[in-house]
Amino acid sequence: MKTRRVYTVPDLDVARRAMCELRDAGIDDDDLSLVARADIELEAIPDGRKEAGTDFKPALLRGAGYGGATGLLAGLAAVAVPPLGITLAGAAMMTVVGAAVGSWASALVGSTIEDPIRRKFEQEIADGRILLVIDAPRDLLPREEAIVLGLGGRPLPYAAPTAMS
Repeated sequence: MKTRRVYTVPDLDVARRAMCELRDAGIDDDDLSLVARADIELEAIPDGRKEAGTDFKPALLRGAGYGGATGLLAGLAAVAVPPLGITLAGAAMMTVVGAAVGSWASALVGSTIEDPIRRKFEQEIADGRILLVIDAPRDLLPREEAIVLGLGGRPLPYAAPTAMS
C-alpha cells in the first residue's frame, strides 16, 4: 500500500532535482507527478509528469466495484426466483453488465470533478507554486520527506492511501 504525499516547491528546477533524487532513493518514476497553474504546466512541465486534472480513474474503479456488486446481487436475486428462469451464467452476465455500466457512468461523472489535490490546494496553485505529488510505500516516507525538505520544499497537509496501488 502506498501513501500519497504533497509538497510545494519554489520552482521547476527544484522540482526536477527533487524528482531525480527521489528516483535515486528508490521511488518509482510512475509514482512522481507535478501539479501547477495551467500556464506553467503548458510551458514547462512534460505531459508525462502532470497530475491528472480530474477524478476520472478513481471514479472508474469505484463504478466498476459498485456496478459489479449491484449486478451480482441483482443476478443472484433473479436466480432465486425460479419463474424468471435465470441461470448462474445469467447472474454472471448481469455482474459483468453491472460493472460495465457502473464504470461508464462513474467515469463520466469523475471526468467532470476536479482532482482532490487541485481542489484542496487551489490557492497554492493559483499563487504559482508547483506541487510535487509522491506515491510512496510507507517505509520510504522518511527518506522522501528528508530529500524534499532538504531542497527547500514544504510539506502540505495531505496524506492519503493511493487508490491505484
